[in-house]
Amino acid sequence: YYGAFTQRAKDNFQISGIKAHKEFLTALATIKKAAALANIELRQLDEKIGNAVVKASDEVIEGKFDDYFVLDVYQAGAGTPFNMNCNEIIANRATELLGGNLGEYTVNPNNHVNMAQSTNDAIPTATRIAILFLLKELIAEARKLEWSLRKKAEEFRQILKVGRTHWEDAVPITLGQEFESYAVSVAKDIKRMIDSSEELKELGIGGTAVGTGITAHPKFHETIVKNLNQLTNLNLKTSKNLIELTQNYNCFVSFSSSLKMLAINLQRIANNLSILNSGPKAGFAEIILPEVEPGSSIMPGKINPSIPECVIMVCFDAIGKDKTVELAASYSILELNVMCPVIAYNILQSMKLLTNTLKMFRELCIDGIKADEKRCLELLNKSTA
Repeated sequence: YYGAFTQRAKDNFQISGIKAHKEFLTALATIKKAAALANIELRQLDEKIGNAVVKASDEVIEGKFDDYFVLDVYQAGAGTPFNMNCNEIIANRATELLGGNLGEYTVNPNNHVNMAQSTNDAIPTATRIAILFLLKELIAEARKLEWSLRKKAEEFRQILKVGRTHWEDAVPITLGQEFESYAVSVAKDIKRMIDSSEELKELGIGGTAVGTGITAHPKFHETIVKNLNQLTNLNLKTSKNLIELTQNYNCFVSFSSSLKMLAINLQRIANNLSILNSGPKAGFAEIILPEVEPGSSIMPGKINPSIPECVIMVCFDAIGKDKTVELAASYSILELNVMCPVIAYNILQSMKLLTNTLKMFRELCIDGIKADEKRCLELLNKSTA
């Protein structure tokens, strides 16, 4: 169902074998549907052709043509191959729905499916919407982790132990107070992600090539945003300056930074739990992590912090992806930033990794942590605290 443009891009960009995230493709097809509806409403697009585009877009959203999105996430700047891959699939399917044959393009990829759009506004808009699609589950998992940590804080409320600074004995603290502080830090991360996502709701769709709206009906921007709101329920917003949105990707930097800060906190918490679990005889051993696998193939009795170690790996990866987003956003030349594909891939990948990691961390580690109250008291009584 794809055409010549996609085939050329497929031949040219054989880099990673990684394909676009499903949520990104769904967002892009949703934009095509909303654009067709807007152009029909504004009497720019023949209703018969427009309705075929809407129907074909729905089928893409349903996943019927996933196998034909064949392009690598690393590709030509701005994501023109992504945009044309989607345009060609929808145009071919719409042509078929109207009784034509594949490749005849009764419905044209550019003139009909891409009407009043450009890669330069469609791909950033799809990226924003895809992020907002994924955000709900990420926030839900982060809240569950926060609640799990608060539950442990209450469970350990009366367990007195040594507080430590500079790796040295400091003053007394309770194990519950430690866990409560972890919960509060996750709560702040949740607020930060939600707050930074607000700017992503401002859309540049309708700005076309450089944000001036050339080739689009004067009311296209407000009409397509209205349609996208009806289709997504994301509280999306119009913008007074589409030129700025075409050039400036700092909204992605801000949101990516909130993911980085979540990763920093998760890494810190996971590392601290590993330290508190250290032992079984010669370490702190103030808490006991759930044993999810044998700790060693040679040394018996170990309960390795396997889950926290995996958490830390993912966090390092997310922190690295944030740096990629930062660099990509800085590469904005005159009227356009062409780095949206790599921004989309890294943010969406981090969101998926962190969502899965939060769930694993809660279910396989936090919920099953036990305190060794006797050990906590023993170390407290021996310490300068």
